[in-house]
Amino acid sequence: MISVCLADNLPVVHYGVKSYFKDHPEINITSNIGSFLMISEALKNKKIDVLVIDLELKGLKSIYELKAIISKFPNTKILVFSNLNEQIYGSNAIKAGVSGYLHKSSKLEILGTTIEKIAEGIIILNESVKKSLALMEKQNNIDQIYRKLSNREVEVLRYLSEGKKNNEISRILGLNEKTISTYKLRLLQKLNVSNLVDLVNKAKNLEIV
Repeated sequence: MISVCLADNLPVVHYGVKSYFKDHPEINITSNIGSFLMISEALKNKKIDVLVIDLELKGLKSIYELKAIISKFPNTKILVFSNLNEQIYGSNAIKAGVSGYLHKSSKLEILGTTIEKIAEGIIILNESVKKSLALMEKQNNIDQIYRKLSNREVEVLRYLSEGKKNNEISRILGLNEKTISTYKLRLLQKLNVSNLVDLVNKAKNLEIV
């Protein structure tokens, strides 16, 4: 039996997933948590084979925090189950060490088969994520440079698009404000724009945020 911890903000997601897998022969939803701060305790108290987590989970400030969970609990596989753009966040999540990325528009049947494969040690990527990773390796076209944004750059861009200032982002990510300014400058250069308004608009047009 595969033991699963579901970490999500929405009670309806917890209810729906737990109800679907109630009588599943291979999968047992053993823990339901609504905050990233609860994850370490949940993984310490129970043997969890797969952690299913939303990247927009309350308290999860950076994808780098997933790296810490992977390092601390190497026997627990992580599956990201999120509404965020797969081509951008999926590839970055895989680079961070998670075992798979599944969009929330997927059927619960697909969630089940994905959990089973990840528990077996298989890395799960859909075609859009595979293409994105391939482009990051091979693409040199300036129009596709956004695909080469680092995890940190994507995170900073996401917070900028939400209207947060440099000092706010520095507090959220635990980084120096000058470092945030450096990331902002790199983003302007990589997306070939000259100001914050154009940066955010281009990011939205490219579906990065």
